[in-house]
Amino acid sequence: MFNRRLVAILAVSALVLVLPACGDDAATTTTGPTTATTGAGDEMIIGVSWNNYNEERWAKSDEPAIKAAIEEAGGTYISTDAGSDAVQQIADVEQLISQGADVIIILAQDGTAIRPAVQSALEQGIPVIAYDRLIEDPGALYITFDNVEVGRMQARAVFALVPEGNYVFIKGNSADANADFLRQGQQEILQAALDSGAVVNVGESYTDNWDPSVAQTNMEQFLTQNNNDVDAVVASNDGTAGGVVEALRAQGLAGIVPVSGQDGDAAALNRVALGTQTVSVWKDARELGRAAGEAAVALAQGTALGGLPGTVIFDSPGGNQMVSILLTPVPITKDNLQVVLDADWITVETLCQGVPAGTVDVCG
Repeated sequence: MFNRRLVAILAVSALVLVLPACGDDAATTTTGPTTATTGAGDEMIIGVSWNNYNEERWAKSDEPAIKAAIEEAGGTYISTDAGSDAVQQIADVEQLISQGADVIIILAQDGTAIRPAVQSALEQGIPVIAYDRLIEDPGALYITFDNVEVGRMQARAVFALVPEGNYVFIKGNSADANADFLRQGQQEILQAALDSGAVVNVGESYTDNWDPSVAQTNMEQFLTQNNNDVDAVVASNDGTAGGVVEALRAQGLAGIVPVSGQDGDAAALNRVALGTQTVSVWKDARELGRAAGEAAVALAQGTALGGLPGTVIFDSPGGNQMVSILLTPVPITKDNLQVVLDADWITVETLCQGVPAGTVDVCG
């Protein structure tokens, strides 16, 4: 590890000299997540590049699980936060390499923009894990939940309540491959109804950076364009679902129009209990984080991609065969809220805040 780390530091130093656009300050500043200093000798160092540490789940669930798996194996965790800036994330990966990372886990802001940095790491013998978001490089390990199935689960839950009517589709960030995987799954479930005319697509938009305020604005526009004649909304995550619900609330439609989401955010699960959100497809980020941490440790210790346990081959949209670990999500509705309580994912107090007594079994 020490020899490879020295080579990596020298290589990155040369790279910084010929690529001044990355910025000296950007390459040396870390914000957000906890950062440890690089050790010496045979210390195992795992670096994580977060695209934006402000989302609830990263600090609450993903990072603690990743850190625990690494530290249990005697390794050191270091990290950076790109603040939703794709250019900054390239500099962040360079920083992690210069700090001596033996493996780098990347939650990509832009799966295309980050590819040169990924290739640089791989060429220096540093394994890369594409965490929760696809990076089209067959040399990287792809770890995520089955996002096409998440999309299917979202559409099934909404379609069960609204088998015909006007649908709006609030998608994720266009630079994130997951946005299209989710939309693919949604389309698979709804295709026959769309073809027959039972379901009509009256609005569809990407959401920059998965920003709830952008989702709210887009939803407000679709409501205006359709004179509020919207019967269902397939929103692709809980943040965008929150924006959608606020737009619906302003028109007196919250709790009337079914809305989907995913991630099992506390606010979303509370909306499920309140009846303003139909489903949140729960992806236990603790499991995902632990899987990534354990895989990173194994790779740092010399295990080849194909030798990792539980891997499958994922045929990517770009035509790459990605060695992948795909975890199974769980759709959470009013009928099975006990699942997230039993898993200690959320407390009864948080889940049931503002829920009228007698309307949901778990809330009394």
